[in-house]
Amino acid sequence: MEQKDQISQTSVGEIPKVGSESIKTADLKSTKITAGVQEVHSQEIFSEFREHSVAEFFKKNRQMLGFSGKVRSLTTLVHEYVTNSLDACEEAKILPNIYVKIDNLPNGHIRLYVEDNGPGIPKQFIGRALGQMLAGTKFHRFVQQRGQQGIGATGGTMYAQITTGKPIHCRSSTGDNIIYECDVAVDLKTNSPKISNMVEYTGKYRGLTIIGEFGEVKYDKSEYSAFEYLKATALANPHAQITIVDPEGERTVFQRAHEEVPERPKPAQPHPLGVTTDDLINYAHHSKERKLSSFLTSNFARVSDSKVEELKKLCPSINFDKMPRELKWEEAEAIVRAFKQIKWIAPSADPLRPIGKEQIEKALKNVLQPEFVSVSERSPKVFRGGVPFLVEVGIAYKGKAGRQKSDGTVGLDVKRFANRAPLLFDAGGCATMEAVKTIDWGRYGLKDIENMPVTLFMNLVSVHVPYTSAGKQAISNEEEIVEEFRYAIMEVARDLDRYLSGKIRDEQREARKKAIMRYVKQISSDLPYLAGEKTSEELEKKLLHIIESKYSKMFDKGRLTADEEKQIKKEIEEDIEE
Repeated sequence: MEQKDQISQTSVGEIPKVGSESIKTADLKSTKITAGVQEVHSQEIFSEFREHSVAEFFKKNRQMLGFSGKVRSLTTLVHEYVTNSLDACEEAKILPNIYVKIDNLPNGHIRLYVEDNGPGIPKQFIGRALGQMLAGTKFHRFVQQRGQQGIGATGGTMYAQITTGKPIHCRSSTGDNIIYECDVAVDLKTNSPKISNMVEYTGKYRGLTIIGEFGEVKYDKSEYSAFEYLKATALANPHAQITIVDPEGERTVFQRAHEEVPERPKPAQPHPLGVTTDDLINYAHHSKERKLSSFLTSNFARVSDSKVEELKKLCPSINFDKMPRELKWEEAEAIVRAFKQIKWIAPSADPLRPIGKEQIEKALKNVLQPEFVSVSERSPKVFRGGVPFLVEVGIAYKGKAGRQKSDGTVGLDVKRFANRAPLLFDAGGCATMEAVKTIDWGRYGLKDIENMPVTLFMNLVSVHVPYTSAGKQAISNEEEIVEEFRYAIMEVARDLDRYLSGKIRDEQREARKKAIMRYVKQISSDLPYLAGEKTSEELEKKLLHIIESKYSKMFDKGRLTADEEKQIKKEIEEDIEE
């Protein structure tokens, strides 16, 4: 109690000096409290200090690469190899042909065979491409691709090692009639490749083949399976032909629906909006430009000489003629604040390669045969880091749209993609689902959307996709990305609302027409009788003509406004009265 009172009387701002009496007193009290317990010296604690390679880290945390659960692990392997194949083919301007074969082995393992017709890997790069983490052609480039970190393929090699003790086997040729085959493993201690059994021979082959034996994996046809992954890949990549042969020998071919390779994306420059202070300092200190002004115009999109002049007015204390590497943190902060005060042209769409409204609509109609389709493609925007992006959203209603539930009913199905690559897992933490949850579906007449036969197609197109993990299955909840998805969803939801409202009005008009038609014969016989006439045939013909002509006018005009429909009803009543 005495010790507690003494501590409470000490001011927070009073920090005792080293060697002061107060520290000595505290040490004495601490010694009393821990009497009988021998202290451990820091040298002994730090005797366990070690350095570890990134490969060792991912071996211990393999779930971060998507290797958690048998079905998901196999889907992750297929995902990594197929996305690499698609990226390579598109960069080489080759229409992709991808062949995937999965075999169950007697020991409970699975053999995975993936072959493409891409440009292949040159001999000197095979080891690093397939057996070294964070090595590849993508991480350092500001260009749109499916892969990003240079981890995926090596992650597959690592997973084969830690579940079966075996390397992966690869065959590669760049189309020069020389074929290389070898086994590749990863030295986990040093994160370096180990190549063995290298052979070289001549033959007609171009592309890359990966053959691996994997444990702790399982093949099935659930919604998270490798089959569903390839089916979704074909949906978002109509220019690719993908074949899968399952362990039962069943062969499925997802035929190519488009005969053109998407244009090769152009390298992008960061947009000033979204650039952070750290980004600006990093770019400036690595720049070879002689002036800060020329550094800004040459390293950022949409920065012209006139924009630099605006920056000078907003930051009068900064010398824009000095070397970029001399830029200080406080000055960088001021420039970033000034960026937000200037009106910028939207980022160019040149670095982005969206699927396109026409292709998404064609793919949805081809796969789902829906009753209604609408697609929205938003204009490019930027998020943190000045990274340009755009979103594409499609909605399909009825036909084969929707997700089959366990009780046999059909409900909302959200298909998520990033740069055309399907995202099957971790939906709960994804920006796409965050956007879906924020929509007030009741405003669009879709209150029961969870139980409607609707498929929502959502694709993020970006130079850099901010994944939540190295497994690349969920997009980070960046505010700008969530907002753009929200706007796109609202656009297609409005279109579906208009369609359903019009459909209901059509059904109501048709019902009214049928109701009137039921009384035509009775009226045409009763009126002549009351008027003392003998025949009713002529009157029946006239009544039928009035009803048919006016109601066909309704349908010929398509969707009518309330005033137009009211006017036509009035004309019908006047004609009948006449």
